[in-house]
Amino acid sequence: MDYKIVADSSCDTNEQLDKFMEVHKVPFKIDIDERTFIDNEELDLEDMVKTMKESPNPIKSSCPSPGDFKEAYGDAENVFVVTISKELSGTYNSAELAKEMTIEENENQFVHVFNSKSASTGETLTAMKIQECVNKGMTRDEIVETVENYIQDTKTFFISEDLSNLIKNGRISKTAGLIANVLNIKPIMRRDEDGNIEPVEKIRGSKKAFKRLAEVIGENGSNFEERVIAISHANALDKAMELKKDIERYNFKEVIIVETKGLSTAYVNDGGIIVSF
Repeated sequence: MDYKIVADSSCDTNEQLDKFMEVHKVPFKIDIDERTFIDNEELDLEDMVKTMKESPNPIKSSCPSPGDFKEAYGDAENVFVVTISKELSGTYNSAELAKEMTIEENENQFVHVFNSKSASTGETLTAMKIQECVNKGMTRDEIVETVENYIQDTKTFFISEDLSNLIKNGRISKTAGLIANVLNIKPIMRRDEDGNIEPVEKIRGSKKAFKRLAEVIGENGSNFEERVIAISHANALDKAMELKKDIERYNFKEVIIVETKGLSTAYVNDGGIIVSF
């Protein structure tokens, strides 16, 4: 099958995954005060994080344009696209508009846009499932059905060690954020069925929060031996490795660890963890 996998830059991968599948990433732009960072391979993540911490202002992100997506689709016969949750960004709509533009020019070209209803590791697992289906020789209709069902069944949880970005961007009120900081509260968050972000629990203390996250994973899944779990960390490899150790009891089929890139780092913030399974 002549195919291409396209994703926005919230799809976090590593060197090993890049050998398993080729994902053509379309970058977000991240604006911090007067500076614009392009979320691609040339991004200086350390510089972005430093600028982010020094700014008192909200971080703004710009999703890829329809033209950006259309260029990424190219002339591949079958294009499978993965985007961040449509409830969090206009990226899905941008990718869909690019699909319409593409098919207008070539009605024989097939494009399907998957709303991951997640971000970061949620997109990573979706792209992996597409590749797995292609490797099995599935038809494009079978791939669409299989992957859409997979997305609906996938769960994503995350902990932001530093809540400042969520506060600056209005996802947590300033009052709630102040109380959380004073009491050292670390909320465990998740994606709901529609792809919105909602709180799960508020835990006092970072170590307790990450230990509780391991328990929450166990309480929200089944048949772990058939599932792959992906852990994405924002400059927090030690926490990712500790979480991997804590979830060994569930006997996941595979545990993948990746590092957040620009967009994921901007929202989970330095020290944060995202997990999908």
